[in-house]
Order: sequence, then C-alpha cells, then structure tokens
Amino acid sequence: MERREFIQQVAGAALASATTFSRPRILGANDRVNVGLIGCGARGRYDAQLVRQIADVALVAVCDVYQPHAEAAMAWAGASCRSTGDFRRVLEQRDVDAVLVATPDHWHAAITVLACQAGKDVYVEKPLALTIRQGRKMVAAARRYHRVVQAGTQHRSAPHLRQAAEIVQSGQIGPVHFVRVWNNRNMTPEGIGRAPDSEALPGLDWDFYLGPAPRVPFNRNRFLETYRWFWDYAGGMLTDFGTHRLDTVHEVLSVEAPRSATAAGGRFELRDGGETPDAIQVTYEYPGFVLSYEASMLNAHGCGGRTPGKKYYQARGPDDRPHGMAFYGSDGSLFADRLGFEVYPELRDEKAAGGFRTERLDVSGDDATALHLKNFIECIRTRQKPVADVEIGHRSTTVPHLGNIAFRTGHKIRWDAEREEILDDPQASQFLDRPVRKAWDLIPAL
Repeated sequence: MERREFIQQVAGAALASATTFSRPRILGANDRVNVGLIGCGARGRYDAQLVRQIADVALVAVCDVYQPHAEAAMAWAGASCRSTGDFRRVLEQRDVDAVLVATPDHWHAAITVLACQAGKDVYVEKPLALTIRQGRKMVAAARRYHRVVQAGTQHRSAPHLRQAAEIVQSGQIGPVHFVRVWNNRNMTPEGIGRAPDSEALPGLDWDFYLGPAPRVPFNRNRFLETYRWFWDYAGGMLTDFGTHRLDTVHEVLSVEAPRSATAAGGRFELRDGGETPDAIQVTYEYPGFVLSYEASMLNAHGCGGRTPGKKYYQARGPDDRPHGMAFYGSDGSLFADRLGFEVYPELRDEKAAGGFRTERLDVSGDDATALHLKNFIECIRTRQKPVADVEIGHRSTTVPHLGNIAFRTGHKIRWDAEREEILDDPQASQFLDRPVRKAWDLIPAL
C-alpha cells in the first residue's frame, strides 16, 4: 500500500472514530476540564503551563510531530499524561474536553475543524488560519458542532486595552481618522541565516510536519521558530505580530473589516533563507479612517516617544518602541501596546500655548494570555462565547491576509466583507485559499 493511500485510510478511520465515539461531556461549574496540547513548542508549553494553573483543569494529552518537544512537555506534565505524534489520537480520547492548538499556522484549520467535529472545544493560537477560506471553515465548524473556539489574540482580554477602547469610543480624544500600527525588530545582518537541505532531525516526522503544505526536502530554516518567514506555513511579520495589533484596532474602533488594501515592500537587506518581506507597508481603507501598517526587520526603533521608567513591549534599548498602535484624534493621540497605553493631548491653539484639549494619561498593563486562557476555560463550562470568539479571530486575521495578498500581487485589493470576496481581481482571488496536498486534505465538507 502506498503511503498516500495509508494516510487517507488512517484519516478516514480516525474521523469516523472521533465522530462516533468522542462525545462531549456535560461539565458542571466545578467539574474538571481535561485539556490536550497539540503543538509542544515554546508557545504551546507556555499556554499549557498557564492553563494548568487554573483550578480544576488537567493536562491529559500532549502531541507533537517532533519527539523532543513532546518529551519536554511530558517531563512536567507527569506520567498520567499521554503522548502521541498524531493529533487525531488526541481527538479520539474520550476524556479530552478541549485542545490547545499551537502548531505552525498551516495546521490550524484542519486540527480545529476536526476537533470541533470530535466534540472538543478549541483554543487556537494566532493567526487563526493560513488563509481566509480556511478561517471561514473554522467558523462554520464551531457553529455546526456548537463548540467554544477561542482565537489566541489575547489583547482581547487585556483590561488596559478595553479601557483604551472606552476612551476612544467615548470621543475623549476626538474623532479618529488616521491609525498607525507598527512592528519592528532588527535582524540584520544575517536574519535567520541560511541552512542547506538535509536529512530531517532525529525524532521528527517531516512529512507529517509539512502535512497540507507542499512537499519539500527538510531545511532547518523551515522548522521551529523560523517557519514564519516562509509562505508555505505562515505570512511573515504581518500575520505573526500584526494580527494582534490589527485585532486591537478592530476592538478599539469597533469595526470588522477594511474596504481595501494596498501594499509595498520587499526582501531588501536580509540575505538569508527567508521569503517574506523584511520591510512592508500596507494602507487599509476603513469606513471613516485610514490605517497604516508598518513592519521592519531592519530596525527596532518603531514609532512614538517613551515615558521614562515605563515598560514597553519587547523594548531593548533606552529609546526604542518596537511595537504599537497609535490612534490620532483631533483632541489627542492614544499610543498603546501590550503593556499599557498613553494619551498625548493636543494644544487648544496651535499658534499659542492655551492649554490642552484633553488630559495626559499614562496606564500600565500586563500580557493577558493567562486571563485569555481563563476566559476560555470559563466558557467551556458556561457555553458562552469567548471574548475572542472564532468569528472575531477570523475577521481580524483576514486583515493581515489581505495585506499580504496586496503585497504579493502588487494590486489594490477591494474587499467585499459580507461575501468575503475580492472584487474584480481573479489573480488576487487565488490567494484566498491555498492548494493542499491530496493525502493531507483532512478538512471535511461542512
């Protein structure tokens, strides 16, 4: 039997088993929630350790196609936790109530859809999906199987960003018609480096890792933390760092989708093995405002000033502000990041000192991942929608995808958000989804 036929038969059997036998338990307020971790890299283990700190939550399964990662998770999970290299085995476990999905992006959709079909609730790391079409399938699966699906955009659980949204929506800084979002880091001169094709690392199922992505020889650059710089598995800075901040723009300004996107950028300076741009600028047109997204892997300064003694997300030097969002109103500007926000007031009279139009404000906050996971567990018990419900995650993830489509085609993308279609551009529309290797086409028709 050929490997492809074997995989298809195993997939079919696993799906049938999950659908027939893995029924969701009805959980009471004090019942233990059993969680499986799928993807045991650094982020997955971080999520799992946080979720284990929540009362009446247990980690009962770990899964990774790279055995050293699964073993690292098992080392602190304990002997009662089961380990596997195939996520479908986790979905077959009757005692698993929910899964944390922290795999590379190209696996998010298939695992989430099949987990919903198997009666599991899902916390899936950002970006929600590799493509816009895949994201919509994830929403459809969550709704069809009545599952709680939380996108890992933890800004939605941050109290200081909710406060920022209240300030902007109340009109305190005046009407906002221009927004800037930026992500900066300095990876010069070598970037992720160059690695030759080679034999796969010991303990790695490379074919399973690739899964729905094109078959290519093993290359160290395409694995672990550097996979994000390859189109087959991710979307570079825009879908990695950008998804969080673009989601916050949606929350702060209470919007769901842009009308258009145009982009410029390139792989200008880094001479490494990566593919995605090392500098990119995307202009999004929304009803009533313009958004400029800017990312650079060539300089870590970013935008805006700094308040002495205040913490800024991933700031390394005395003056840099590498990540953030700025909302420019007629009465003031609100600058925010993962660790807080500041309001800078406008003068009442530009020509003479005459006081300010609003008050200076400085608010500190913390990373909200622990709160985000707690909200997910609470919603498993109450069956309420989480703060970053899959629909919210899908619409926010659509924004960076549209920016990458604009960059890759060189076209201005006009977006019909209601139909989720790119208007009058067949070439750009091809990027709404990606081809999937036949043997790994695991997402069922919904």
